[in-house]
Amino acid sequence: MTEANHAELSPSRASSHLWPSRPYEILNWLVLETSGQRFIDNLFVELCQRLNNMGVSVARAALNFMVENPQFRGARILWRRELKEAEFTTYAYGSENTVEYRNSPVHDIHAGLTELRYRLDTPPLPGEYAIYADLRAQGLTEYCAWPLNHTFDKRHVVTFSSDQPGGFTDDEIETLRNLVPAISLVSEIRLKNRIARTLLETYVGPHASQAILDGATRRGSGTTVGAAILICDLRDFTHISDMWPRDDVIELLNGYFDAMSDPIEKFGGEILKFMGDGLLAIFPLSDPDACANLVAAIEEAQVHLDALNQANIKRGHDPLGYGIGVHVGDVMYGNIGSKRRLDFTVIGPAVNIASRLESLTKEIKRPVLMSDTFVEMAGNIRNFENVGLRTLRGLETPINVYALPSHP
Repeated sequence: MTEANHAELSPSRASSHLWPSRPYEILNWLVLETSGQRFIDNLFVELCQRLNNMGVSVARAALNFMVENPQFRGARILWRRELKEAEFTTYAYGSENTVEYRNSPVHDIHAGLTELRYRLDTPPLPGEYAIYADLRAQGLTEYCAWPLNHTFDKRHVVTFSSDQPGGFTDDEIETLRNLVPAISLVSEIRLKNRIARTLLETYVGPHASQAILDGATRRGSGTTVGAAILICDLRDFTHISDMWPRDDVIELLNGYFDAMSDPIEKFGGEILKFMGDGLLAIFPLSDPDACANLVAAIEEAQVHLDALNQANIKRGHDPLGYGIGVHVGDVMYGNIGSKRRLDFTVIGPAVNIASRLESLTKEIKRPVLMSDTFVEMAGNIRNFENVGLRTLRGLETPINVYALPSHP
């Protein structure tokens, strides 16, 4: 930091009195009356509105979290007086190494600063952080920030800005300072809840994650969903993983799963499970267009896979082959495993048939095969090609199998 920047930092204030320094109605509300509010962004908006109602000149406020999340490294919840809802922004991994972050007051708090106040209604100081010019341009007169200390030494940041001439009064600063420990407590609980939900959604999907959060955690518990089922698998992946460098294999798998997953989610499907180089997805029959949406997702995924193959060919790699099996029926997923380790997995005869159809694609050299049950339910959405009666492993009676017409 420059010498000028040092001038903006307030030293840690040793307090000889107990917290809080005096009774606050808003503090009682925050600690005692917010247990029914699940979401930290909504709670934060109400907190800022209540501060305004009691005469505290907060015009802008933000919560800045650094989290270990599979999807992002950090997030900001931003409130401004003219907004009815908070703005939620995520930051990608690597953002903590950028010049923008390292040259910011939030970085100073993360680095150990216990309190920061900066007047914005005075001439800019040489070397001041860029955010101060932005805040000044918004008509704000003072910026302050404190750490939110969570367990395991996790440190986050809350900031408040005033638009009052002369900035915050000493009484306003004292009020905000007294709120910080309570904000730390209520934000940690809700942040952990949100991270738990995100992790579950990331690893087991929305349906399964909701079931787990609702209490379906006992071994042997489960639920059944009627759905159109899609199973996809790469071809010759064992050969690829043996021949390619490890990092190239991981990059290839991620590209392949992106090509498949984005259309599935776009058309209302849910990926229940990744299985090595394959995946299992369902389109719940609660949606009357489930079958049509599944077909549309496959067709869009094929376009993406073609583009991925063109890129692989340019890099000197062979194109990827794949097989997709499609069926419709009941899918049961639930807790199966040992006493100490459970897997929220997917089972059922309908899943087995989709898997057998996927395996059949290798034999008859068609990338997408569908059961007659699915085609009958899908109706005349496409001119599916009948490839004849086939006996699938585990089934005594042959079924009519259909292929999806080649995409353009």
